[in-house]
Amino acid sequence: MDLKNRHFLTLLDFTPDEIMYLIDLSAELKMQKKQGIPHKMHEGKNIALIFEKTSTRTRCAFEVAAADLGMHPVYLDPSASQIGKKESISDTARVLGRMFDGIEYRGFGQERVEELAKFAGVPVWNGLTNEYHPTQILADMLTIREHFGSLKGRKLVYMGDARYNMGNSLMIGCAKLGMQFVACAPRAYFPDAELIAKCEAIAAETGATLSFEEDPMKAVQGADVIYTDVWVSMGEAESVWEERIRALSPYRVTMQLMNAAGPQCRFMHCLPAFHDLETTVGMDIYKKFGITCMEVTDEVFESEQSIVFDEAENRMHTIKAVMAATL
Repeated sequence: MDLKNRHFLTLLDFTPDEIMYLIDLSAELKMQKKQGIPHKMHEGKNIALIFEKTSTRTRCAFEVAAADLGMHPVYLDPSASQIGKKESISDTARVLGRMFDGIEYRGFGQERVEELAKFAGVPVWNGLTNEYHPTQILADMLTIREHFGSLKGRKLVYMGDARYNMGNSLMIGCAKLGMQFVACAPRAYFPDAELIAKCEAIAAETGATLSFEEDPMKAVQGADVIYTDVWVSMGEAESVWEERIRALSPYRVTMQLMNAAGPQCRFMHCLPAFHDLETTVGMDIYKKFGITCMEVTDEVFESEQSIVFDEAENRMHTIKAVMAATL
């Protein structure tokens, strides 16, 4: 399958076969790395990594994957680039596109990465925007397949605020791959109606099912995966914490919910997770609101059902596949 010179901005742009190809390629490259088989298929190429939002997993995944492929990555942090400040996105794209073979963008609105792609002249990869996080979904799907042996028909319940990049992208990924997707949240936190309609049209072709539920115990029945994310995204004001905690505390992933789903159920989280008081943010929230965890309890996070670190590792393998396939 030829994906050369394709951008990777949202899974809406890819067919189910193309997505499965990327997952298969990820598994192949992971196997080669584990066996010490070199795969420097893009030796001598250079890529730019634009990070308007900082990250641990995404940055490390892109840099290690680039090195494994024989490429040289250049990291541009929020203070190391003039993008959107002294230089427009379109001008930045046309400059970087003449110096680099590919560009990764992690930041704010989807329109920013779309504009980069429009003007760069080289493949552009979405490392995260407010609306979509497609590289994370590839890692999630590879992880689920590793643990269950298949994807089609698997039930994934997304617990919490489903309005933004993770809720959106998991819904798209499940729709494309014929899975059962459940968003479990207060009604005001369901995904955008227009995106739901797009995903329902996709689901009608793939055999996927989409449902939206306010009752956590009802939502998780028979779930293969319960997935959650932080309640307040990077860049949001601290003032929203109180509202989110009040609205989303009933959707915290607990061992009671995991047990209700059944012994087959696995817990997933894109990380970082606020499951204890070992972070500055976690301690601040404890001091203000008196809670020792947020979206997931420490008991679940540290349980044998938790596969979050398999998932985190797979970010690197799937990002490598995206770059390998599109350059």
